[in-house]
Amino acid sequence: MQLPSVLSTRDKDRDEIDILGLVGTLIDHKWLIGAITGAFMVAGAAYAVLAPPVYLANALVQVEPKKNDMLGFSDISSMLGGQSPAATEIGIIKSRTIIGKTVDDLHLDIVVTPNTFPVIGGFLARRYKGDDAGGVAPARLGLNGYAWGGERLEFAKLDLPDELLGKKLTLVAAEQQRFKLFDDDGALLLDGATGEEIAQNGVAVHVATMAANPGTRFEVVRNPRIVTIQDYQDDLEVSEQGKESGIISLALASTDYALAVKILNKVSTLYVEQNVQRTSAEAAQSLDFLQAQLPQVKEDLAKASNALNTYQTGGNTVNISLETKSVLEQIVVLDTRISDLKLQQADMDRKFTREHPAYRALMTQMGDLNSQRRGLEKKVQGLPATQQELLNLTRDVEVATQIYTQLLNKSQELDIVRAGAVGNARLIDVADVDKTNPIKPRKALIVLIATFLGGFVGVALVLVRKSLSRGLEGPEAIEQLGLPVYASIPYSALQQEQDTRKTRLSDDANRESFLLALRNPTDLSIESIRSLRTCLHFAGLDATNNRIMISGPSPEVGKTFVSSNLAAVIAQSGQKVVLIDADMRKGHLHKTLATSVDNGLSDLLAKRCNLEQAINQLEIENLHFISRGQVPPNPSELLMHANFRALMAELSELYDVVIIDTPPLLAVTDAAIVGREAAINLIVTRFGVNPAKEIELTIRRFAQNGIELKGAIFNGVEKRASSYYGNGGYGYYNYEYASDKS
Repeated sequence: MQLPSVLSTRDKDRDEIDILGLVGTLIDHKWLIGAITGAFMVAGAAYAVLAPPVYLANALVQVEPKKNDMLGFSDISSMLGGQSPAATEIGIIKSRTIIGKTVDDLHLDIVVTPNTFPVIGGFLARRYKGDDAGGVAPARLGLNGYAWGGERLEFAKLDLPDELLGKKLTLVAAEQQRFKLFDDDGALLLDGATGEEIAQNGVAVHVATMAANPGTRFEVVRNPRIVTIQDYQDDLEVSEQGKESGIISLALASTDYALAVKILNKVSTLYVEQNVQRTSAEAAQSLDFLQAQLPQVKEDLAKASNALNTYQTGGNTVNISLETKSVLEQIVVLDTRISDLKLQQADMDRKFTREHPAYRALMTQMGDLNSQRRGLEKKVQGLPATQQELLNLTRDVEVATQIYTQLLNKSQELDIVRAGAVGNARLIDVADVDKTNPIKPRKALIVLIATFLGGFVGVALVLVRKSLSRGLEGPEAIEQLGLPVYASIPYSALQQEQDTRKTRLSDDANRESFLLALRNPTDLSIESIRSLRTCLHFAGLDATNNRIMISGPSPEVGKTFVSSNLAAVIAQSGQKVVLIDADMRKGHLHKTLATSVDNGLSDLLAKRCNLEQAINQLEIENLHFISRGQVPPNPSELLMHANFRALMAELSELYDVVIIDTPPLLAVTDAAIVGREAAINLIVTRFGVNPAKEIELTIRRFAQNGIELKGAIFNGVEKRASSYYGNGGYGYYNYEYASDKS
């Protein structure tokens, strides 16, 4: 039979992806895919409707760049092309100083959640519109423990021990504005009233406001302060609108739009206040620095003036020439600028390291000015001695005078800045929110995504089921194993309905005989069995006997249906037929044919009855039946006994055709024993049930027992758009004693 080469070709073909087959599979399961997609779409729509809306609050702050430092000198760092001042301010806004103060002032670390009815309670509570401000919705259906709308609970104080931080506490409203607070294990922590501060069991509580029906439950959580700060640092979106625009946008999303507005206003106000305080502090610090420098500069000016006066009154008075005056003016300008830079250097020593880019730029600028000054000094050295001395003394006086005057002016400006306390940040837009247009949930998008997800899950489920179901769905796959298919029997809805009805009946006496060939002879499956009858007629022309054995790889493939109806259509053709139920373990042909199980095959082989007592005449002329008999302890041994061969020989003389229905081969060996006594051996395989390897193993098992299968009957074929050939697998079957399963 050359099974290895055949199987090699089949496995190679199976490795190829059949796109049309996959499409057909999806078409076959379109209702399942549609149902899953519809379920997801409905779930998405329900979520979009029931989910709490999320609103986005916005505020705007402007940060103006500082064109001069606090000493009034040009900003050296601006020459380096530094980043926008907004980048630094964003970090300040999200700092623990600002967020932490907001958390403390607004008690954001205390989270209160009313206990709403599951699934729809939150939706109903949000839709409640009270008749008056502060109204609370009445309890529905007597469920006082749930919040139905309008409930409020605000704490002025909630101090908890560390072990209760982050734990879910339960507050239950009572009559007359009283309440009870329970821990996460349900133990009572305290019993108090609204407006009073109560301290019990290490817990201090002051409920400022409570509006709720008696019995309403609230979930209360006091989170650690640092955890709350970190959460709001993550939730708060702070960004600059446009590159180097100095406009900072603050945004916060929340289901409570009023709370979001309150938080943003608090954050922006605290930021502007600290900016003003920081500017005032810098001005005060710079003012102190200048006031410390003024006495020294004033003393230097006095010394320079005295020296000049002494020189002029000493009898050496000369006039400065035009050339010397020109050099003097240049030196004065350079010395004044160098003195300014030295003051900035002293201020930078308090702020930056010597490796800072701004500090290094200042030192570079000072080096350039000193280089220019040395060039002028060379010109001075070429002047007469009296001109040099007079130039130096005059230079000292003018430089000291300009520096002293400049420092006095800067001191007055800083004093004004400190007193005015004006920062470089201001609030442009206070926080506000569009209550008519929540940002979440995006209902149309959610429904669309849910629909696509449902379609994907449906398709994936069908394909996974298809890949796990290795049952063959075409006779071509069986023929690739080298076994011809004698007939493909379509699925019969009428037979399935009868089988379902039969399993519900527990009393054998109430059962009625049901042969599809007799009840509905025009059924397509019966037409296929008639085609099988024709094939068997020609196959039996050169057979050694008139016995037909019908088996199968596994249980519940339809052997009983095929055997009984094949016997019926052969009998209807005028031939005398006997049908034998050789499944002495679980055979149930007697139920299908509504006959007694007593005096059957096992009783014949054990000599407990004779052939005349065992044969049952059925309602179809020329069709007789032998049931399985009483369940014996040794069915295989009875079949191997000489009595079975003698019985087969006797029946072959009495009937034109002997049809033997046997148990599945992969479950027990009975079919292999019976197969030696039959000239035509067939197996029944079922559409979508038996995989290729299972059928292959059945063929090999029969071959090992010296039995050649004539062919296969492909039963239960369903009309589908796909034809899928997958790798199959086989297992071991627990084939127990009598059962009602077919």
